[in-house]
This record gives sequence, structure tokens and C-alpha cells, in this order.
Amino acid sequence: MRRARGGFEPVAWTVEEAQLTIATGVVERRHWLGVDLESADCLATATARIAVFTRRSPAKDAGNEDGAFVLALADGRSLVAVADGVGGYAGGARASAAALTALERAVCEAVERGAELRDGVLDGFESADREVRALGIGAGTMLCCATVENGALRLFHVGDSAALVTGQRGRLKHLTVMHSPVGYAVEAGLLDADEAIHHADRHLVSNAVGLGDMRIEIGPLLRMAPRDTLVLASDGLWDNLRVDEVVRIARSGALVKVAGELQGRARERMLGTGGGEPAKPDDLVFVVFRGNDRRSSPIGDTRRGTDGMRGTDGRRAMEGG
Repeated sequence: MRRARGGFEPVAWTVEEAQLTIATGVVERRHWLGVDLESADCLATATARIAVFTRRSPAKDAGNEDGAFVLALADGRSLVAVADGVGGYAGGARASAAALTALERAVCEAVERGAELRDGVLDGFESADREVRALGIGAGTMLCCATVENGALRLFHVGDSAALVTGQRGRLKHLTVMHSPVGYAVEAGLLDADEAIHHADRHLVSNAVGLGDMRIEIGPLLRMAPRDTLVLASDGLWDNLRVDEVVRIARSGALVKVAGELQGRARERMLGTGGGEPAKPDDLVFVVFRGNDRRSSPIGDTRRGTDGMRGTDGRRAMEGG
């Protein structure tokens, strides 16, 4: 895929999609599909700061099968999602792109008709499952999504892409359960975190979009404190960094710095230079999300705001980033 300036592929929208963007009051609508970033793309809205990073495995020449999607609405609601395609590059990349595109379409349609984001997300997961199956290539994808409304967070996921929420002082407030034999063993207390990250069967998954009998796990409604941080990521992060390491990095500091350290540590491990630490070369995608405090720049301010973020306005959606 052609790499665009700024590290993401421009959205080639139809006239109908552009009209939908205007009608729903979209401030930011962007996806990252099949791209390799050198550093995180960072953006800020009136209610959130977001950093997105994705890059292919250092152990392969084929393209990146992971992707991400971010949607920010003028009413303050946000949605972020990551997908991790499986089935070889040609299949995995198509599956993750189909899933994120289906989710994007369903959520925007739900917003247009005045429905809840939750309704759009569930419709999007089901549509993604149908569209990935319809590819007919035996590929699937993991899909993890978060909605944030008025400071309340809800997580939805299928597969072993996972999410956590940490407080500023490093308290782990929530961690999703990976849909895999190893993930369930950890949740049941049969394996500890160190045993799990080195387990020979860690690559096995028991639930995926497009591969039959998909099950959507819906998390509880969580209240995010002003300085809480959400991290969604593919297994390229979780197979190389322990949860406590991710918490320690993500809990505080500018998101530009957080994203840089997460990507740097993960790549170091993938290259086997971590000194006996877990090492699994893989495609990587993650989104780091933090609600704004009063120091953050408002919508429409294109100067750099707190965390070194670039402010956004509604025109960028029409320009495709």
C-alpha cells in the first residue's frame, strides 16, 4: 500500500460517506490500514488525546496485517479500535481492513439515526464477521474496540487483541481477557503472567472475526478518571511486554513519550535484544487514549496542544487526514 504523508492512508470517501461525516458531526474520522509508521500519529480533540502506532514485524518483508480506526464526534463521544489480521499477509491484511471498514460504516450509520454508539459497535462487529467470511479466503481477524461517552468507557473485543485501563499512579483498573487457551488459563489462575507470556501455545486463539462462531465480549461500563489511560493493542504488544510493563509506561507522561517507549520496547524485544525477556516478532498496532484535562487545546485549534498533540477540526475529515 502507498504510504501517505503523516503515516496513514487517506480515506477515499464517496460523496455519500462525506455527507454522512458532515451529518454526524464528525471531528476526526481516520483509519490506518497496511501502513508502517516510524513514530506514532498523535491527535487531540476537545475531550481526548490519542496516539496511534502500527508497524509490520521486523522478521518479515510482507506488509502489515494490523490496523486501527479512530472516530471523534463533535458531541465529545469517541471510538477507537484495533484489528489484527490472521491468515497470511494477503488474507490477514484484507480481513483486518474489511473488519475496520465495516465497523466504521456501522457506527457512523448508528450515529446518523440517533442510536447509541453501543448499537453501532455491535452492528459493526456482526457486519465485520459477515464481510470477512464473504472474502472466501479462509482469513480472519481479531477486533478490539472502545467507546467513551461523558467519561464512561466500554470495551468490546473478539480474539486476543486486548485492552487495559490504568490510573496515573499505576493501578490496573481493568484488563480484558484474551480469547485463547492461555488467556483463559491466566484468568482462572492456572498460569501466572510470566508463565503465560512464555507459553508455547500463546499463539493459539479460540475466537475470531470471520472464522465461525464469533462471540463478542462486552465489558462493563467503566468511569474514567481525568488522568486514566486506555491502551488497546494487538498481540504484537502483549506477547513482548508484560502487563505491568505496559502500565508502568502508560500511566503518566505525554502520550508522544508513552507511544515512543511502547513501540521502542516492543521492537527491542522482537529483535531479541531484550536480554532473556519475551521475544515474539509480529505486526504491532496500539492506540493510547487519555481524556483531556483543562490544559488541552480546544477543537479547531491547529496549534500544538498539550502532550505535543496536533489540534483537529472538522475540515480534516473532509480532506481525509
